[in-house]
Amino acid sequence: MHNAALRAVGLTGWRYQRLPVAPELFAETVRALPGAGFAGANVTIPHKEAALALADEATATARAIGAANTLTFAPDGAIAADNTDAPGLLAALGDRRPRSALILGAGGSARAAAYALVQSGAAVAVWNRTPERARALAAALGVEAVAAPVPAEVLVNCTSVGLTDPSSTFKKLPLRADSVGEYACVVDLVYGAGDTVLAQEARRRGSQVIDGLEILVQQGALSFEAWTGRTAPLQVMRRSVHE
Repeated sequence: MHNAALRAVGLTGWRYQRLPVAPELFAETVRALPGAGFAGANVTIPHKEAALALADEATATARAIGAANTLTFAPDGAIAADNTDAPGLLAALGDRRPRSALILGAGGSARAAAYALVQSGAAVAVWNRTPERARALAAALGVEAVAAPVPAEVLVNCTSVGLTDPSSTFKKLPLRADSVGEYACVVDLVYGAGDTVLAQEARRRGSQVIDGLEILVQQGALSFEAWTGRTAPLQVMRRSVHE
């Protein structure tokens, strides 16, 4: 996605590459990247909290969420942290600004989703298989922890359910397939070659569906712009991930 975007804006000398890093080597590796010519880095699990901790500066969004997924390196090697997951979700929602939302999960992506939706004016409820984690998120971000699904305009799946063994989706989520249509919009952060089981059931029952690929594109576009100073070619990025 990023390499397609770099080509599209003419940054032929740039390259986006994957760097698997063990947790115990994370800080040392990241601090060496500016000197190796990197402009920035995306960070995924399990490193998002560590990324925020090692940064020299951070946006208010990243600090409020407690995690960073985007690092930008200054010429002097200083590291700035941001979280584009939150604004990426809002960008994927487009003009829709829900009045209420139910979030499934309590990890880093759930924290980002809760922060984004609260900032947009929604009343947010959070469910997690481990109730203590839901309560901790709720206390940190001023939302409600719930023991069972509640009615809402938007349902956001921030769990990994559906990533593997799709057939067990509704055995692991606190929802019945026939209740998914009660949510006007269903957002599933899990993505793959096609719709997840949750997305399929939501479409079948008339809900608007926003899949994880669109959120991947939107959050990635914000990272791209931070590193390059160029407007992200959204259609190129979207076409790249779908192909």
